[in-house]
Amino acid sequence: MSSNPVAATVASLMPRAKEELAELVAFESVADFEQFPRGESEGAANWVADALRAEGFQDVALLDTPDGTQSVYGCLPGPAGSRTVLLYAHYDVQPPLDEAAWISPPFELTERDGRWYGRGAADCKGGVVMHLLALRALKANGGVPVTVKVIAEGSEEQGTGGLERYAEEHPELLAADAIVIGDSGNFRVGLPTATATLRGMTMVRIQMDTLQGNLHSGQFGGAAPDALAALIRVLDSLRGEDGSTTVDGLTGDTVWEGLQYDEEQFRADAKVLDGVGLTGSGTVADRIWARPAVTVLGIDCPPVVGATPSVQASARALVSLRVPPGVDASEASALLQAHVERHTPWGARVVVEQVGQGQPFSADTDSPAYSAMARAMAEAYPGQEMQLAGQGGSIPLCNTLGTLYPKAEVLLIGLSEPEAQIHAPNESVSPEELERLSVAEALFLQMYAAG
Repeated sequence: MSSNPVAATVASLMPRAKEELAELVAFESVADFEQFPRGESEGAANWVADALRAEGFQDVALLDTPDGTQSVYGCLPGPAGSRTVLLYAHYDVQPPLDEAAWISPPFELTERDGRWYGRGAADCKGGVVMHLLALRALKANGGVPVTVKVIAEGSEEQGTGGLERYAEEHPELLAADAIVIGDSGNFRVGLPTATATLRGMTMVRIQMDTLQGNLHSGQFGGAAPDALAALIRVLDSLRGEDGSTTVDGLTGDTVWEGLQYDEEQFRADAKVLDGVGLTGSGTVADRIWARPAVTVLGIDCPPVVGATPSVQASARALVSLRVPPGVDASEASALLQAHVERHTPWGARVVVEQVGQGQPFSADTDSPAYSAMARAMAEAYPGQEMQLAGQGGSIPLCNTLGTLYPKAEVLLIGLSEPEAQIHAPNESVSPEELERLSVAEALFLQMYAAG
């Protein structure tokens, strides 16, 4: 780490950062209130609001967004005439999924093998703590040289668009000269990376119906149309023989020109089982950053345990389609719906309902803010130059902010490097990455303020 006093301050604050991240991880803040108590998300929102107030933020508010969740806002005024920088993170998290697969409790921050484990540790409660660390380091070393706005979203993982709609209705609130989205990650631990592109996403629920009710498979099977079988055929039609996404009318041959992802390293990062092949064609970077990808997120059908010998009358699935920059998510969604309807067999009744959508994003990597971030990263990571990479995930707010504030420079950094295993059991964060990225963000604010 650099001998810069900012770096020394961040290092001294790391024990406090661990305590605070433990407090924040303890909230089961999944923004699905049919499965998790609303009070857990409200508790996390209040924690963030209290932390902002303690740092001197003004106008701290819990914003009631149209999707029924809360985003936390605050503003820390800088010197007169200074630039304004918006810092973003989200406090909501993915469900823990299979809790039995967690080595330690998902909502209890646990140190193991040099990493801190817990749901949201990297994605993205660690991002909230990263912003706090950077600001505290600046306050201890001459002050914060810009006006800082912080927005912590409460439903990013659900993709319901609450904050996007709120921002559109209150366009002055988040206006800034530069926007730092703390919700991506380095290409690998120790390699400073800014994310240049994001795939967008559309999410649909497919309902398949064929019968008025389930039937005995011995008495009616073979002639009675099986809704589950119809759904399986439709889902299978979304991929080619090599696993490539094959939505009718959707281009899938774009090439990624930048930083490449070694295939063996990807297999290790993704924990692909021995002997199992990767899906798709082209380079790994082509497949995960530049091309569409369909994923079946869930299927409603009888579980194996307790299943009866019946022809199923109904079945449904939740499907996501990631779309690369250059593809409009609304058009991709329409193509997906048309594909499902076209490939539904036997005249089965099918209903496709869109439940979430976000546009892809491309950053202006030639902007002054990127130049400042590159210098800050090089100082926070001695001997390393900042790399530009894509990310297969979606952050719909990026496009909303880019549309509302076309002159704002948007940068994406964060703690979700491959070892973090975000969205999976045993999510974790590297404390070294938290420390270095907090230093980088603080130095960026100084350098961006200086022009």
